[in-house]
Amino acid sequence: MLSPALPAHAHAPAQEQDLAALPQHTPLAVQTRDGLVESIHYGSVIATARDETVDGGLRTLLSAGDPLAPFYPRSSLKPLQAVAMVSAGLDLPADLLALTAASHSGAAIHRDGALRILEMHGLTADALENSTDLPYGPDEREEWLRAGGTATKITQNCSGKHAAMAATCVINGWPVRGYLDPGHPLQQLVAATVRDLTGEQPQRTSTDGCGTPLYALTLRGMARAFGRLAAAVVTDPGSPEAAVGRSMMQHPDKVAGEGRDVTELMRLLPGAVAKDGFEGVQLVGLPDGSAVAVKISDGGDRARMPVTVRALEALDVDTAPLAGIATSAVLGGGRPVGTLTATHFVPAT
Repeated sequence: MLSPALPAHAHAPAQEQDLAALPQHTPLAVQTRDGLVESIHYGSVIATARDETVDGGLRTLLSAGDPLAPFYPRSSLKPLQAVAMVSAGLDLPADLLALTAASHSGAAIHRDGALRILEMHGLTADALENSTDLPYGPDEREEWLRAGGTATKITQNCSGKHAAMAATCVINGWPVRGYLDPGHPLQQLVAATVRDLTGEQPQRTSTDGCGTPLYALTLRGMARAFGRLAAAVVTDPGSPEAAVGRSMMQHPDKVAGEGRDVTELMRLLPGAVAKDGFEGVQLVGLPDGSAVAVKISDGGDRARMPVTVRALEALDVDTAPLAGIATSAVLGGGRPVGTLTATHFVPAT
């Protein structure tokens, strides 16, 4: 059975909605040009830590903006979906499990990996129900086009996840066709896993760009989930959470791709589990169960990582190795004339 349709007001333009109900975002990043603030990115961020002495077992270390407002986590939800599939019997080599949680760039290693998942379970690319697209990475897209390639389901950045979803259906004897239907056993399992990991009941359900059911959650709930993924590698190494977290740590190039900031963060910060999502979303979980969750309100991707690195500082993380992704230069005539950097949203101690 399909999920109930959203109420009519859910699709109303923002100007027709109660402005008081809009998320109360705050300035998180600014771009300057020769000392003048040129652009401001608003958003919300939270940093949390595990603490069994408080209600819900989660303590807030940093909060800016409106981290309890519902939002769509987009592709940052993929590691949680991967946990559901592992709990249902999906057993893949670590590099392919990392690809299951990926928004990959579409390089040959990503395309071949998705095909390997399918072939291991007697499937072909015809089983995929995701949308078609060119490779996500600029270099990978140019190479693909120069070779005469067109938009396909395998080159689309979610193909690893979709291949794994089809494979999980085969393993459990579920119908492969229609695996994206919210009423399908696979998606029912994913929904239950999301509720368990986040500790939240999704406030709304929609559809992601690739066609997968998508749940409205809070930054706090997503931080809780990513903290659990990273901590499980240490505290519960045989769990599905640990399998997914460990695979992402070991193969960050499969989670994103070369030249991607998420790949660099996991390489430079051992033990971290990181995943981005469209519309300015970033999640990072750490081995002690702490986590950072970021949402940039305008969906701008460039502000996501500077804000994340600044928030990690609130967790006493040594962010010196992350300096290269914490800011970016603004150019004028080919020379630096300004910077894009996080604001001072972390309260002084």
